[in-house]
Amino acid sequence: MQLVTPDIGLLFWMFLSFLTVFFILKAFAWKPILKSLKERETSIEKSLLLAKRDILLKEAREVKNKIIYEAQKIAHEEADRIINQAMLEIENEKKSAILDMKKQISIFSIEIAEKILKEKLKTEKKQIGLINSLLKDINLN
Repeated sequence: MQLVTPDIGLLFWMFLSFLTVFFILKAFAWKPILKSLKERETSIEKSLLLAKRDILLKEAREVKNKIIYEAQKIAHEEADRIINQAMLEIENEKKSAILDMKKQISIFSIEIAEKILKEKLKTEKKQIGLINSLLKDINLN
């Protein structure tokens, strides 16, 4: 059982060895280990910040794209509405112009017919001849 119980001398040398290893580690290894841990911590923090920034940028792009899509959709709808309205106005103007032309043509036709009749029927003899020929045509039909 003596092998299991430590001796005072053994305890002293173990303690002295521990202190020696501790001071050597503190002098040479502790600062580089802490520096390495600090660098790792900084690297992780930067990575987290970059990841958050990337997420925010992605969300901002999605919002931007959605706004652009909606604006384009509204613009196309407005353009279609304006084009349809313009087509209706053009059609109405066309109909109005055609009616106006028909009125003017009928007025010109009446004026021309009136001038021709005035020229043809200047004398009373010509008037009576026209009336007689019209009466003959009526009796024949």
